[in-house]
Amino acid sequence: MPTLPDSAPRKLADDVHVFDAPFLLFGIPVGGRMTVLRLPDGGLWVHSPVAFTPERRDAVASLGPVRFLVAPNLFHHLHLPDWSAAFPDARVVAPAGLRAKKPALRIDLELDDTPDPAWAPVIEQMHVRGMPQLNEFLFFHRPSRTAIVTDLAFHYRHAEGLKLRAYLWADGVLGKFAAPRFLRLFAKDREAARAAAQRAMKWDVERVIVCHGQVLEHGGQKALHDAFSWL
Repeated sequence: MPTLPDSAPRKLADDVHVFDAPFLLFGIPVGGRMTVLRLPDGGLWVHSPVAFTPERRDAVASLGPVRFLVAPNLFHHLHLPDWSAAFPDARVVAPAGLRAKKPALRIDLELDDTPDPAWAPVIEQMHVRGMPQLNEFLFFHRPSRTAIVTDLAFHYRHAEGLKLRAYLWADGVLGKFAAPRFLRLFAKDREAARAAAQRAMKWDVERVIVCHGQVLEHGGQKALHDAFSWL
């Protein structure tokens, strides 16, 4: 099967596309993934934008008008300025705390426990409390039974390169769907985080899109349960 250029969208289901892109974490090529959901009005909801290129901009625009650019936690915001400049009519969405961390970043809407009415008909969200330095939100696209996870779980069935494999082994995620060990550094209130994860695990999840690793196509509900068992 030919490899798609990283500027090309990959369709996973109706109204669900992903863009895979290179990303270095401390010099380690962990890769990144942007998810694009088409809302009922035809507008696009873009989760965790990857590095901006004109080719990726054009590929996203070919799917529909961009309505929302979403930073799902306090770390996945690096490329928002470029994307918001390219799509000035799109609303920039982020968790509380990002304004203080990045005061120059335009933020139009802060995430909370209730989905915005524009995406509530098809997308649920869950604020994972108890990790204020991460402040991540989980999302669930009901029509496709797809959960979207940013840094709370990785999925590397396979990995190329000694540096990446060594990092994944040290973080406990090599060859499986799992929560990276570094999360324990962020967990200030495990009970609060556990409560949020338990609510998310009630979603009828089949597929899980992760930002780092490979998409998990089947068995998502059990995979999430196993990944969050450390809480």
